[in-house]
Amino acid sequence: MSLFPRSRLAVLTVSAGLVLAGCGGGAADEDTAAGGHDGHGAVAQVEGPEDRYAGLDLPDPYQRPSFTLSGPGGQPYDFAAETGGKPTLLFFGFTNCPDVCPATMADVAVALRGVDPALAEQVQVVFVTTDPAFDTPEVLAEYLGRFDADLPTRFVGLTGDQAAIDQAQLAAGVPQAEDNGRLHSSLLLLYGADDLAHVAFDAGNTSRDIAGDLGLVAGA
Repeated sequence: MSLFPRSRLAVLTVSAGLVLAGCGGGAADEDTAAGGHDGHGAVAQVEGPEDRYAGLDLPDPYQRPSFTLSGPGGQPYDFAAETGGKPTLLFFGFTNCPDVCPATMADVAVALRGVDPALAEQVQVVFVTTDPAFDTPEVLAEYLGRFDADLPTRFVGLTGDQAAIDQAQLAAGVPQAEDNGRLHSSLLLLYGADDLAHVAFDAGNTSRDIAGDLGLVAGA
């Protein structure tokens, strides 16, 4: 029997994904290089029998945020307008991150290869840099191309000035990155057609968790 009531478990679970994750100096592990992982070294969430999702159930769903940044080719990208009503994965990180960011993007790519192609085509994946001084639209496009080359819908990389990046994190409900963007949230948010995120993922989740919950969210 759990020592915590259900509500306490939910708080502990969500908090695990909201902490800032420091990207280490080592290279990504062999599982990441192969396109998957068994966890990124963070404490995995504790799920109870009433949880609907394999990821982090959000008792208070996150609203799809509204912000505009520079997208592919430097063109303005209105996140709410471009992704509204579509299953969308949103992550904040930076391209020089050696572990959490590439592992997360690899997990997303593996998950999308494992779901029905019709679903994979619907899913929008948006990566917002926390290091806008380095991550230009061209740098982001090259980086994300390492993960999405064979997928039906390409990943979108967004950048902008620091104030705009800070505002985007605030709108999404994740902690603002610190240490020039190198200390950032590990939370991967999944929004559904209702423009709410009922589930998110952190470093304790796997590509199988993402794939399974994509099916649940798309079928909701």
